[in-house]
Amino acid sequence: QVQLVESGGGLVQPGGSLRLSCAASGSIFRVNDMGWYRQAPGKERELVAIITSGGSANYEDSVKGRFTISRDNAKNTVWLQMNSLKPEDTAVYFCHCNAQVLRTLRSVNVWGQGTQVTVSS
Repeated sequence: QVQLVESGGGLVQPGGSLRLSCAASGSIFRVNDMGWYRQAPGKERELVAIITSGGSANYEDSVKGRFTISRDNAKNTVWLQMNSLKPEDTAVYFCHCNAQVLRTLRSVNVWGQGTQVTVSS
């Protein structure tokens, strides 16, 4: 199957920066869209940013101009560069991808385990 491993969360002061990484591994034929979601306490999970295999990216309105999503198709890795962080960005951030597995080419949706981002002084 396919697994996602995330890294890069932590505690940062308002106005600071963090970079999240997520690598896909396993029986991968192709990774299609890759994205980052977040879930704050008491709130539903929301899309933060998504990027296609061709490099087209879309962002949630509140992070536009502050966050940048990028990927390396050869490494099946996606990053989220977060600048000018605000307390309201505090959440657990989850990596997600849609991938096709080897042999069967079945499409699967995969989630990472989540990484905590806390923005606080």
